[in-house]
Amino acid sequence: MSIFEKARELAVINSAGAVIGWDQETYLPASAAKYRAEQLAWLSSRAHELVTSDGWRNDLESAEAGNNGADPRISANLRELRREFDRSAKLSTDLVARDSMASSLAKHAWADARKRSEFSTFAPHLQTLLDIAREKADLWGYADEAYDALLEGYERGTSTAAVASLFDKMRPAVREIAAKAVANSASHAPSLPAGPYPVAAQQEFNARVAESIGFDFDAGRIDTTTHPFCTTLGPRDVRLTTRYMESDFTSSLFGVLHEAGHGLYEQGLREDDFGLPSGSAVSLGIHESQSRLWENHVGRSRIFWEKWYPVAQGFFPQLAGFPLEKFLRYLWRAEFSQIRVEADEATYDLHILLRFGLERRMINGELAVADVPAAWNESFRDLFGFAPEDDTHGCLQDIHWSMGGLGYFATYTLGNINSAQLFAAANREPEIADAV
Repeated sequence: MSIFEKARELAVINSAGAVIGWDQETYLPASAAKYRAEQLAWLSSRAHELVTSDGWRNDLESAEAGNNGADPRISANLRELRREFDRSAKLSTDLVARDSMASSLAKHAWADARKRSEFSTFAPHLQTLLDIAREKADLWGYADEAYDALLEGYERGTSTAAVASLFDKMRPAVREIAAKAVANSASHAPSLPAGPYPVAAQQEFNARVAESIGFDFDAGRIDTTTHPFCTTLGPRDVRLTTRYMESDFTSSLFGVLHEAGHGLYEQGLREDDFGLPSGSAVSLGIHESQSRLWENHVGRSRIFWEKWYPVAQGFFPQLAGFPLEKFLRYLWRAEFSQIRVEADEATYDLHILLRFGLERRMINGELAVADVPAAWNESFRDLFGFAPEDDTHGCLQDIHWSMGGLGYFATYTLGNINSAQLFAAANREPEIADAV
């Protein structure tokens, strides 16, 4: 069996894990959480045993030795498979299983803690995941600090120092832009007509929008969850999720546009390369550029709503007497939101600066888990001028830490930067407005 055939075999195992992982976040009964964690841990262990086996190593070395460099696609795949092997081989199967089990159990603990606004019930799970993250970082190795090894898993080639330097340069300008935008909005942003905006109507409207931008519903679907996400279960099987507020239909819509951006990227990858690096995303910073491009550069544009606002008025009768210009002022308002996924373009990156700083301190042992709520509130007050009303609106709002996703948040701001450059380049083409 060639290394490429083995990679496709690995993809089958990982796809099975993705299916039951998706179910865990959408339809799994609460009482089934423990056994689901065992299932995911078993699959993670089998996948790790395969990718670190002598057979995998031998086939990889054989392919590398026989590669003459004539086909750049083969060379690129071998380069990335080597990187993945070297990184995986540093971890034991036991550690991989513990990591999977801990994150599965932590997701349910987080959801319950978020509902109750009780960080203390999630704290032991976060401590376990933090200990595992440090253990993995030490095994992977790093140049300057442990956080480097975690960032490498999401945005390879970068470093904590490089990201911190970028964020430090951005911080004064982002704070100034945010403050001015919020002050300007305060005087003239209208309120959206009162709900309810029925969930069924939102679902139909969102599906029409997602389909119009190219999301293929024969190869995907949209479901409901606590925290929106996109996941790929296999070739031609991309799942989106969102959450609904009956007081504001735009909340679920922008969740769908964001996740559909991820979905379009996944559906655009080479189907016959599924399981190979060439059939995978190049980085999370690029992946997030696609979600943020569709959510903000397209989804908040005038030309987009000139087409879709009359359709929205048909779905939601209370918009009938609310003209497009007022709706756009509502849409373009800036405010210091407690919730990252509800934040506007002017204030969003402040949320990422906060999370990056706290994660870095946690990984480096400078911030104890028990002190996270207070540290969150202090940092939030410094950046936004007030403290969150409770842990649900503060340190418990995101699912990422419960997934063991320490190091992920920086990719959102990298995605914002990438999306702005990509959309600026696209706008040089005269037909782009019609395409939008």
